[in-house]
Amino acid sequence: MMCVSATSDNLNASLDPGFGRCAFFIIVDPTSMQFTAIPNTGHSIVGGAGIQAAQTIANSGAKTVITGNVVPTAFRALSIAGIDIITSVSGTVRAVVEKFKNDKYKKTDVPTVNGHSSTGGNY
Repeated sequence: MMCVSATSDNLNASLDPGFGRCAFFIIVDPTSMQFTAIPNTGHSIVGGAGIQAAQTIANSGAKTVITGNVVPTAFRALSIAGIDIITSVSGTVRAVVEKFKNDKYKKTDVPTVNGHSSTGGNY
């Protein structure tokens, strides 16, 4: 199972570039393309969105997260949970999963943003 941060609740949704502040987590079985959409209940909290998001994903059973960016706290929490992280990705959820299945992505070894982004959003 894998998780893609998404702007909506389906496979045709765009990947949401912010892990902790995305609208939905799409948990996908890349083999069957069966999926579950989990609303990100922490997307609007004042602080700790990345950690809460990481806990949600750890509880989902996903082994990989694909997103645009991830802050250090979320990166650490996902790493401790044994979840691989792939960042700097864009496209629809469906397209991202297909590229993942074809080994088009490399695992991210470090957080991609420091806390709050330059546009004011917390990833």
